[in-house]
Amino acid sequence: MSVNTANTPDGAGVLIYNGEMILLYTKVVNLSFSDSTGEWFKGKHNGNLYLTSHRIIFINGRRDEALRSFSMPFHCLRNVKLEQPVFGANYLKGVAISQPGGVWSGEVVWKLSFPKGGCIDFGQALLKAADMAHRFRPYDAPPVYAPPPTNYYSAPPAYYIPQNDQPPAGNVFMFEQPPPYGGIGPDHPPYPAGTLSGQSGAHAPSAPPAYEQASALPQKA
Repeated sequence: MSVNTANTPDGAGVLIYNGEMILLYTKVVNLSFSDSTGEWFKGKHNGNLYLTSHRIIFINGRRDEALRSFSMPFHCLRNVKLEQPVFGANYLKGVAISQPGGVWSGEVVWKLSFPKGGCIDFGQALLKAADMAHRFRPYDAPPVYAPPPTNYYSAPPAYYIPQNDQPPAGNVFMFEQPPPYGGIGPDHPPYPAGTLSGQSGAHAPSAPPAYEQASALPQKA
């Protein structure tokens, strides 16, 4: 789990790894936390949600808040549940565990609600993806945090799964390095090194966390 490491400097764009694929995108989502006193976790946050081949990424729509983005790799998730109360909207709930040595230490209970619908589809996809990731790469504790210096570039279209809701044009960017933690498939070569540099890019102010192991989604057919 990491805070403010998956967003571009202006807070509008999302940063993914080379070989990471966006599976689902939801435009209107509310994120809230409990059992934590950190400044990032106060109040309710409204923004966009990405389910990728390796993690969940929340991008806050309010750029004046302390929380800009919230990334939850599958190996940092515990007790994820899809709740369908008799009264009230459906929601997702779970526990996110931080990686040792990161900017924040501990665990936090998170809740995702979907005012415009889509909770069931997103929740079922998340539960299945997390289960697949655990099968490919069993884990114990999250690996140690080590942010690498790196650049990012506009993500090539091949790493989008066609869907009804698409991320806004020009809002998805990709690091040259492959995902440093397990995803929902076996290892495969990421996008060829150096080929992303032709895309528009910039220096990342704070790169996503690096870990000892990496795997990526099989190449899209």
